[in-house]
Amino acid sequence: MRNRGLVALALAATVVAIALAATDTPAKQWTPTRTPDGQPDLQGIWTNYTATPFEVPDDTDTPGLYAGDPDGSGRGTGPASFLTDTSDRTLAKGRSLVVDPPNGRVPIMAWAEERRTYKLLHIQDSWENHTSWERCITRGVPGGLFPAGYGSGYQILQGPGYVSILYEMIHEARVIPLDGRPHVGKSIRTWNGDSRGRWDGDTLVVDITNYNDKGSLATNAASQRVRAIPQSEDLHVVERFRRVDENTIDYEALIEDPKVFTAPWKVAIPLHREPDYQIFEYACHEGNLGLANTLSAGRAKDKAGRSTGTR
Repeated sequence: MRNRGLVALALAATVVAIALAATDTPAKQWTPTRTPDGQPDLQGIWTNYTATPFEVPDDTDTPGLYAGDPDGSGRGTGPASFLTDTSDRTLAKGRSLVVDPPNGRVPIMAWAEERRTYKLLHIQDSWENHTSWERCITRGVPGGLFPAGYGSGYQILQGPGYVSILYEMIHEARVIPLDGRPHVGKSIRTWNGDSRGRWDGDTLVVDITNYNDKGSLATNAASQRVRAIPQSEDLHVVERFRRVDENTIDYEALIEDPKVFTAPWKVAIPLHREPDYQIFEYACHEGNLGLANTLSAGRAKDKAGRSTGTR
């Protein structure tokens, strides 16, 4: 019995020693890498697939309308469901990608929602009622970094004084200077604004101004409610890219447009490193068959309506 007690005591001491050793061992910390010219290294191929909703759902949402399916046919005008990624990634924290305001909803002005609704209901009437995404012009900034369900690959490249982002969707390439140059003059307005970057420690901060008023937050798959919300020339965006470990960049965008939103709002999205992800050509151009067929269907409806006297 005495030997059994000594054995039990020895085992207990061994367990305690192992536990203490594990406690005293510091957790392995990730050391940020740097480019040859000293920039924090953001390079690689990244994706933003996630099952976390863009906004907190609300009973007032109308899925059929916001999906571009005003007649309830199920055809819609957005990307086909079979192309949608089925990743089950969900953010560990938060109810939605919209993290501010606290309710997780984009604070859209009533007139902007009304314009969006009108254009979606009249999608077959004119090319002007289609978003810049559907017209293959651009998904916009920051909209191009919002999850889209498919084609969500991004390649980040860095060189002395610059960071470049190659977007898989609509094969856009964005070049961000880091040399402290001022924004272009106010008379110059572009779809995606004028980007100027700087480093705040290990965080890339990008300030974007000089937008035109022709684009929209074309987030067809990310948030049906926000799809086709217009932008004004007062749109101002501040993006932040911070690599937090080997395989993750924390991306944030603070969006402010006093003519469209009642308050600034923020989106937070993790970008996941995907070294085996292959970026394919996105062969999209304005005037493609999708746009032409949508408009021709509208003209067919008009003709049918005239023949029956119902339109």
